[in-house]
Amino acid sequence: MKKSPFILAILMIALVAMPGFSQAKLKVLFMPGVADPFYFTMEKGIRAAAAKAGVDLSVAEYPKAWGPEYQVPILQAAVARQRPDLLLIAPTSTDALKAPLKAIYDKGTEIITVDTFIGDGDYSKASDYSFPLSYIGSDNELGGRQMAEHLAKLVGETGKVFCEATNPDASSVQGRVKGFTAGVAEYPNMTLAGVEWCQDVQQKAQEQTLAALQKNKDIVGIFGTNVFSAQGAYQAVVNAGLTGAVKICSWDATLELIGALKKGQVDLVLAQKPGEMGSLAIEWGVKYLKDNSVQVPKKIIPGFEFFTRENVNDPAMQQFIYQ
Repeated sequence: MKKSPFILAILMIALVAMPGFSQAKLKVLFMPGVADPFYFTMEKGIRAAAAKAGVDLSVAEYPKAWGPEYQVPILQAAVARQRPDLLLIAPTSTDALKAPLKAIYDKGTEIITVDTFIGDGDYSKASDYSFPLSYIGSDNELGGRQMAEHLAKLVGETGKVFCEATNPDASSVQGRVKGFTAGVAEYPNMTLAGVEWCQDVQQKAQEQTLAALQKNKDIVGIFGTNVFSAQGAYQAVVNAGLTGAVKICSWDATLELIGALKKGQVDLVLAQKPGEMGSLAIEWGVKYLKDNSVQVPKKIIPGFEFFTRENVNDPAMQQFIYQ
């Protein structure tokens, strides 16, 4: 005897109400860019938000170095194993990650890029990289300009400054260098002595900075664009005996850089908000997966905080130190 649609509906309601019955959880995969304090802090924000949202979270193996050659094999293996509904990823190249991510998207996984993006990051326009739901991360070009302004004040708006950067194909660093270069150009008595790329190798950043100081003995300020470049840069200045004479503005509030600020070895530390980036990615991704009519903003930009010697011990600032 055939059951009527009404009876079937009643049976389904009763089944859902039975103890032990639960709907399948949404599956989320986080793919970080590299093993460093920034992404560890982002993971904490993701984990807290995922627990609150009741989703099944997996974290891919952290690449030991930056670059698509390290990230893509880990990503593809993790996706094949987890089959996530949502992928949160910090792409390690603006171009090389387009095709791998599009292949994942075409198989039914929604994607949010965090910290870095693919293409130019404008997912609102028709392009071969417009498929991610959103980019959630810093306005890096703005941050680069602000670092130029801070460094200009520290050096009296006069003299040569140097930029120790990391990876030229990372969208975040591209923006920081572009913003810093434009910012320095606004001061007629300041000159950019050069930009070097350490490829996320702290020792290389230290060596490049020392070489720049030897070549340009009149450098008065340095901008380190991320964890490894900033830490290598300030160590080079310390080793050269130039602490205080060469002002240092560093990007990323690691425990080491905050400690260096307290010792007077660094003059300013910019803190991004990786934990907030991670939690926002979970919140918006889950909203969309539960209701496809939700309009996810194509860009979500948490702000910055600036650590100085005056506020570094302020209790309200401690939440912005990477853990």
